[in-house]
Amino acid sequence: MRCCIAPLLLAGLMVTQAKAAGAPEPLNSPAPVWTRADVRSLKTPIQFRHGDTSWLRGLALQAGWKESQLKKLRYIILRESGGCPNVRGGDKVDKNCKVTGVSEWNHRSDTGLMQINGVHWKQDHAQYHGLVCKRMKVCDQDKLLDPLTNLKAGRLLFEVAGWSPWFTN
Repeated sequence: MRCCIAPLLLAGLMVTQAKAAGAPEPLNSPAPVWTRADVRSLKTPIQFRHGDTSWLRGLALQAGWKESQLKKLRYIILRESGGCPNVRGGDKVDKNCKVTGVSEWNHRSDTGLMQINGVHWKQDHAQYHGLVCKRMKVCDQDKLLDPLTNLKAGRLLFEVAGWSPWFTN
C-alpha cells in the first residue's frame, strides 16, 4: 500500500515511523455497512467487501471522477485498500472489510480507499503543506475514512499531480 513517489515516500516514512514509536493504535474500524457523513444520502447503504468495487462508479462520479478514469481508479483502490474504506496503512481485514489486525506500523497515516498519505492531510507536514487539509478542510485521519471524502481527496491530489501520488504504471 505505498502511495507516494520516492521523495514523498521518504517523508511519509519519517512521519509515520515517529508515530509508530508510540503506543499501538486501537483497532477501531467503522461498521462494514457504510452510513457515515457524506454517503448517508445514498438510497441504499453500501456493503463494502474486500476485493469488490461494484459500488465504485456511482460514488466516484459523485466525488468528481470522470468515467474515463474509473478503470485506473478501480485498480488503485483494489491495490491500496482492497476496496475497504476503513483501513489505515498496515491494517489486515477480513472479507467484510472488518479490521482484524495490523501487519506493520510504518504506514499508519495512509488512509481509506485510496490510502491518502499523511503528507497530504496533515496541515503541518513539511511537504505539500497539508493540501487536503487546506483545500478541503479535512485535517484529521478519521474524516478520510469516509469513502466519499476519501474519493474527493484523491480527486484533489489527482488534479494537482495526476496519478503520481499512487506511483502507478
